[in-house]
Amino acid sequence: MPETEKENQEVLDLESALKELYVALSKETDDKFIGDFFECLFTKAELNDFAKRWLLVKEISKGTTQREIARKFHISLCKITRGSKEFKKEDSAFKKMLGLAQNSVE
Repeated sequence: MPETEKENQEVLDLESALKELYVALSKETDDKFIGDFFECLFTKAELNDFAKRWLLVKEISKGTTQREIARKFHISLCKITRGSKEFKKEDSAFKKMLGLAQNSVE
């Protein structure tokens, strides 16, 4: 298989694997189980990074400045800028997920 075809197949395999996880997670309602699964799948450092990215989304939604977020959570301005751009999109998945998270707490 030529290199580009092999690379294309690897990308398709990765996309398929992610979709499989997305579908499985969307069906699960036990948050403890999801937490246990994440702790098996990710290292402590990866989980901390994951959590920081979610915290930055929440802070962006509150109007916290990028520099304040960087200082508070020790996150690069590059990551925060990316998050801010995603948050500003018309059909922002961040906004939808924030709504889902807020509704689950109430």
